[in-house]
Amino acid sequence: MATQTTTRKKHIVTSYHNLPAELQEAVKEKYPLGFTDAMMRVDKPNGDFFYAVPFDTDEVAYLVKIDVKIDDNAQEEDDKDYYDDDLKGADELQGDDSSESGSSQSDDDVDI
Repeated sequence: MATQTTTRKKHIVTSYHNLPAELQEAVKEKYPLGFTDAMMRVDKPNGDFFYAVPFDTDEVAYLVKIDVKIDDNAQEEDDKDYYDDDLKGADELQGDDSSESGSSQSDDDVDI
């Protein structure tokens, strides 16, 4: 009966820029269309986070940190008030319509 020895791979977290050139090329070959689909967010205990992609060699399982630009302005853009303060509410609009048509009640309004 043959005994099987299992060797555990080293697990290393490193920045893409810290990898040797040949490993950088190997990572590019593994992800020819970019990292977007494989990227994962890794939360650190102190509340910080980073993005990384997995990359394995025969000896080492890497978690390669990828620099990601986060658009902080996106939230600010969502918070902008795109409407002017002089926009009229529904009540004011109804009042304007009635003065133009000469009637104080539109066809859709029904008194019960």
